[in-house]
Amino acid sequence: MTTGPVLLYDGSCGFCNGSVQLVLRHDRRGTLRFAPLQGEFGSAARVRHPDIASADSVIWLEPATATSPERALVRSDAALRVIRYLGGFWTPLLAGHLVPRVLRDALYDFVARHRHRIPLGADRCDIPTAAERARFITDGADA
Repeated sequence: MTTGPVLLYDGSCGFCNGSVQLVLRHDRRGTLRFAPLQGEFGSAARVRHPDIASADSVIWLEPATATSPERALVRSDAALRVIRYLGGFWTPLLAGHLVPRVLRDALYDFVARHRHRIPLGADRCDIPTAAERARFITDGADA
């Protein structure tokens, strides 16, 4: 089982893949791991957290600690958790917490519904370094 946070994403979505590449470029800590929702790890996470079974875009998995169980965040909560993790010049976006969740999630859902039409990163193919590849959980690994 992984020990750090994991970002589950839609592996068949160009926008989601582009978003993962953006996070990789700005991740100063280098502790966040990534796994496609369609893989074994993503499927196992959905079994452990039935309340996220219908989530189809982004899920932030916070690992269990000695005092708290594994936690799954979805929709705008997951996006804001990624922003908090990245820190730095992304920090002002955390003001999104001031917006009521129902409104944040409505905006998130709008983007999620149209994400397959958003060409973020679709015009290029990033080849990950060995260090970046090691941060992706592939089928059977860490599941």
